[in-house]
Amino acid sequence: MHSTPLEEIHRRIKNLQSAMAENGLDAALIVQRVDLFYFSGTGQDAHLFVPVEGLPLLLVRKSFERAVQDSPLEHVVAVKSLSGLKKSIERKYSGPLKRLGMELDVLPVNNYMVYSKLFPNAGIKDVSSLIRETRMVKSEHELQLIRQAALMNDALFSAVGEILKEGMSEIEFAGLLEAQYRKNGHQGFVRVRSFNSEVFYGHIMSGANLAIPSCSVGPTGGPGLNPTMPQGAGSKIIKRHEPVQIDYVGVVGGYMVDQARTFFIGEPPEKFLKIHATALAMQEALISQGRAGTKAEKLYDIAMHIAAEARLTEGFMGYPQPVPFIGHGIGLELDELPVIGRKSPHVLKEGMVIALEPKFILPGEGLAGIENSFVVTEKGLDKLTNFDDAVHVLQ
Repeated sequence: MHSTPLEEIHRRIKNLQSAMAENGLDAALIVQRVDLFYFSGTGQDAHLFVPVEGLPLLLVRKSFERAVQDSPLEHVVAVKSLSGLKKSIERKYSGPLKRLGMELDVLPVNNYMVYSKLFPNAGIKDVSSLIRETRMVKSEHELQLIRQAALMNDALFSAVGEILKEGMSEIEFAGLLEAQYRKNGHQGFVRVRSFNSEVFYGHIMSGANLAIPSCSVGPTGGPGLNPTMPQGAGSKIIKRHEPVQIDYVGVVGGYMVDQARTFFIGEPPEKFLKIHATALAMQEALISQGRAGTKAEKLYDIAMHIAAEARLTEGFMGYPQPVPFIGHGIGLELDELPVIGRKSPHVLKEGMVIALEPKFILPGEGLAGIENSFVVTEKGLDKLTNFDDAVHVLQ
């Protein structure tokens, strides 16, 4: 049985074709691995040719045998070269090819030049926004996998109390916790679309390390172990009475949830509990307001208002450079649409999955806050990651 049902693939293709027709594209040639999987069901080395009308053509370089096993598509052919790819497309597609869509947000310039020479009569246009918008709303098939990823995270956070000990380093704790992920089937790789963005499971940081700025596109980052990977767990020793935040991404069948929880060994300072309470109040306000039809920027404005009312704007969503968002879409990639941020153009639709992460940086001391993943409904946001939102105190 294919991992993605044929009717699911057909629905996705038709949605993309409708968007292509509205934007005057004759066809799309999809090469990025996540997009390829979404529209074909395989992650093998291949191209997917999608005409504006009719059935798509999956052209596989390696491994053809596995691609046939993976993909339910009707038309799958083996190609050994780009010239062979062009010939296969020409045999299948007889219509004009004047405007060819490709994923120009991720396609390297050298590759773009090769495809431009391969299809000299077709102006190559950017189809990435249409693809990302098609992927925004999740089907029930996708939501089932995302719910399983949430259960994976429930199991991970439940194991923290048995693993986290005073005196261990952040990286040692991370390795022991990540072993739980692997034991439960985590694929290990967290896909991020943005150029030069990398994530290894997520971030584990403690104490002042939680407030160290980094190259991470999120509000936190941590020092990492060295300048070549300057984010996430470092060599710092975990101490009593300081926050330890686990901000990790569960993945099942390629689909993700993003979730963060804070633990203390010994009683936490009162200020962390008070700020955490503000983060929970902010989350509840966004849950009730996050109905289908709501502008994404409205949720950001609500969050900023609550932070201002609590006199916590400094350090909210990062320090010294706060990020201009409170949440983001999530699915096969960590940074999907919609963006829940300042001047966001997106409107919430039923079936979107978003991660909300109200977080407050306390320079030199740490962080207070929360992150959970939700699905948008007509009544508001339905919480998917259900491990207790409280600050967790270990003795």
